Amino acid sequence: MASSNFPTLLYLHYWAGAGHAWQGVASALGPNYPSLAPDLGGFGGAPAPAGGYSVDAYADSVAAYIHDKQLTRYVLVGHSMGGKIALALAARQPAGLMGVALLSPSPPTAEPMTEQDRQDSLKAYGKPDQAEKTFQTITTRPQPPAIKEQIINDNLRSSKGAWDAWLLHGSRENIAARLCDIQVPCAILAGDQDQIMSPSVHGLETLPLLPDDTPLEIIGGAGHLLPYDAPEEVAALLHDFISRLPLR
Repeated sequence: MASSNFPTLLYLHYWAGAGHAWQGVASALGPNYPSLAPDLGGFGGAPAPAGGYSVDAYADSVAAYIHDKQLTRYVLVGHSMGGKIALALAARQPAGLMGVALLSPSPPTAEPMTEQDRQDSLKAYGKPDQAEKTFQTITTRPQPPAIKEQIINDNLRSSKGAWDAWLLHGSRENIAARLCDIQVPCAILAGDQDQIMSPSVHGLETLPLLPDDTPLEIIGGAGHLLPYDAPEEVAALLHDFISRLPLR
């Protein structure tokens, strides 16, 4: 396949993360794969989405970004929160969308989070010791010091509006009824050591709502932060997924 035939990979990052979380995956895929990885509203260096912090408001902002970048052939690659946003956008059947790859996605139904965990996460905002604790929970494989610092710093520079809105509202939204409108190939990637959302969550809550023959790929020894824990495995699976997409 010639490099010009590859669609653009539009990466959507996880809650309390930033677009540069995808650097390892993009590097492993190589320069033949055009890619974009914006910061989502309220995270990284991005301002709040114009329409607020709902899943649809985020989908609106991604749609506007696609329009601004004049993308005509692209694949949405969404991780955790970014996965739910990708699903909401894909259900709109936007022009140019060729496929959707979901990494440990937040399910289209409410996330499996206890009220105690929700309250603890709300209180953890802006606290370095809690950011360190979160890092230990969402990664499994050893990370270089610079990457660990990046993950923790991304957590700490999240805006409070975006932080609270996802915990109180976005993670609880139910967009399951819309997923029947997704008409492009999909794939789910999950780590078998994910302490946030186990592969069974994806198999029960997301997979049955996606197109037939959607695979659920399990990456051994990886936790929730797949772009950091397993960039090369993710890149290989994305390559396989993209290679099977119909060219159009």
